[in-house]
Amino acid sequence: MKKVIKFFYKKTKIGYWIISFFIKIYLVFLYHVVPEKIYLKRRFRKTFKREIDLNNPETLNEKIVWLKINDRTPLHTTCADKYAVREYIKEKVGEEYLVPLHYQTKNVKDIIPENLPDTPSIIKTNHDSSGGIFVYNKSEINWEEARKTLKKRLKKNYYPRTKEWQYKNIDRCIIVEKLLIDKNGKIPFDYKVHCFNGKVNMIQVDVDRNTDHHCRNYYSTKWIREPYKWTFIKPNNKEVGECKEDVKKPETLKQMIVLSEKLASEFCYVRVDWYDLDGALYFGELTFHQDGGNRPITPEKWDKVLGDKLILPKK
Repeated sequence: MKKVIKFFYKKTKIGYWIISFFIKIYLVFLYHVVPEKIYLKRRFRKTFKREIDLNNPETLNEKIVWLKINDRTPLHTTCADKYAVREYIKEKVGEEYLVPLHYQTKNVKDIIPENLPDTPSIIKTNHDSSGGIFVYNKSEINWEEARKTLKKRLKKNYYPRTKEWQYKNIDRCIIVEKLLIDKNGKIPFDYKVHCFNGKVNMIQVDVDRNTDHHCRNYYSTKWIREPYKWTFIKPNNKEVGECKEDVKKPETLKQMIVLSEKLASEFCYVRVDWYDLDGALYFGELTFHQDGGNRPITPEKWDKVLGDKLILPKK
């Protein structure tokens, strides 16, 4: 039966439209009608092939799902907002760690070459979980397509699908920031510092993001390679693997740890992202639920080992 439906959907126009219609109805029901806990339990079961006990979460992924439901404050919304978080960073550690902001608007019609600098920049929405439009040369950008893309992103609310409450009420806008490029002409390494109960527990390093060579390693605060993987699947359905070689310990490591713990002091769990641009640190973003608590850690035992280190707040 599945093969017949698949053929009908892919090989005939009427089949495509009929099945697409029912898929849309199903997704509306799933995202907007199904209660949060039922939705998250279903999603967890689909990924991990077992039930989640939200009354007694033990693994790191289980605890992240628990936090999605039980740990919600206005500060979470502020810090998930890539524009509003700038004030939090300024107050906590200083504005010198902020990537220079070139422009901000709520109107996609304002995104025209005249309003952007002549230097490389990145255009993104403040509520987006990832991505952006890289502008190396303004004359090479299809601005009409760029505005269409931004318009679609502004309409998208991430809460219904992820149940990450902090994205639900963000006042959406478009921001244009300086594109960080190192002395070798590359995007700098992305250091993602995972903080448990205000203290750095592990450091994730993403190398060559947005390329076919994207890889990821995990390190301790002493820069010892960790024996586990916590990766993700790229849009091309390929997994981001470990880097073949170890990443050199950054000279800014101690500074990165101190700053991360200052920013993490208000939260149970948060990932603090940094860019090391030729020895200068720039803040990236704050993430409260790594992959929504929906991405396996391997070997599997490490999900429990890491989960034991995160102490959840009392309800």
